[in-house]
Amino acid sequence: MTLIKHELRQGKITLFIWSFVIAFMLAACILIYPEMGAQMSDVSSMFSEMGSFSAAFGMDRLNFGEFMGFFGVECGNVLGLGGAFFAALLGISILAKEEKEQTAEFLLTHPISRSKILTRKLAALILQIIILNVIVIIVTMFSIYAISEEPAVRPLSLLFIAYFILQIEIASVCFGISAFLSRSGLGIGLGIAALLYFLNIIANLTEDARFLKYITPFGYTESSDIIADKCLNTGYLFTGLLFTVLGISAGYYWYCKKDIQT
Repeated sequence: MTLIKHELRQGKITLFIWSFVIAFMLAACILIYPEMGAQMSDVSSMFSEMGSFSAAFGMDRLNFGEFMGFFGVECGNVLGLGGAFFAALLGISILAKEEKEQTAEFLLTHPISRSKILTRKLAALILQIIILNVIVIIVTMFSIYAISEEPAVRPLSLLFIAYFILQIEIASVCFGISAFLSRSGLGIGLGIAALLYFLNIIANLTEDARFLKYITPFGYTESSDIIADKCLNTGYLFTGLLFTVLGISAGYYWYCKKDIQT
């Protein structure tokens, strides 16, 4: 517990800033909906006729004039990208920072195995992601209540679940990569999150690239599919869970055998 508390204290400012920014942007999007809702029906028709551009962002299957359609596109992108970047930054630095900041010697001299250190760091990482999502959900619910909307509960819940799993997957992959690094990998983490986002856009543009949805976690967070089908794509989801397990396993395997630079 001491190590978990230490990690939470170290990351509290970063967690606060990211939680505030994402929650604020979501609240702003929701609160402007009443002003824009009446005009969104025409916008929705226009976007649905824009071919590949509409398909790339899932706008061909959503009605912007309805709250869930508006939330899926506008708020979904905020939570998807914001959460992905936050998870990537956490995961990519959680292990590498000990060597970069030359604190590994102090940490590893304690009577605790490397595997237990990894478990506690992973627990702290997941806990921070949970805290961010709890804050975001609370702010979202209050914002929806403020504009007197009654969204469909199941699709809305599935969206939040999907984005939470996405964040865990990206954090886990970056956690595994972090074990191989001995210096800052922030650029790598952000690059991975951005790459996965654009892979999903490419997959939406053409059927020939549809297989990319099995690689990117944004494949199972597609708001248009979740809202329309009221379920998550289990094929994409199970592949994402496999990448999660592989990322964590790689982190444990390499960190427990590597020579730590002190």
